[in-house]
Amino acid sequence: MAQAFGPENARLTVRTGRSGAAAKAGHDLLIEVTAWSGTLDPDGDPAITLSADSRSLRVIEGTGGMQALDEGDRAGIEQTIDDEVLKGTAIHFRSTRFDDLPGRVEGELELAGARHPIGFELASGENGELTGRAIVRQSDWGMKPYSALFGTLKVADEVEVQVETRPHAG
Repeated sequence: MAQAFGPENARLTVRTGRSGAAAKAGHDLLIEVTAWSGTLDPDGDPAITLSADSRSLRVIEGTGGMQALDEGDRAGIEQTIDDEVLKGTAIHFRSTRFDDLPGRVEGELELAGARHPIGFELASGENGELTGRAIVRQSDWGMKPYSALFGTLKVADEVEVQVETRPHAG
């Protein structure tokens, strides 16, 4: 039986880290994707799909750094993601292999105009909730991780993408 997912019954997030000589000045970010949809159909081909609007990423939290992020900082980061990092390009995932829950998922991720294979584990909880977590190395998709302060502060090349569904009632 196919299940549909999106912001109404699940959460899709991206976590970034920081590197470089001035890493202390930057923030580790938690970013939520606010416009996306996905399906899980164990009998389908593909069994799993996900599409996200790259312009819908919103900074939820910034930890670390020399000072707290304010609304202006968050808006500036979101604008940079739109203009310089993802450039409004499509984000799509389509599984090429899915065995069972819990289990390994293999597929292709289209990101920043490039398509490459990616794999991750998909876990199932007691109440039917699902959790999947993948590490995306930006440079694998031809993306140059954002940097500031003459390159001494950089977003780490590897970011963590996670999807978590809410437990089923009953």
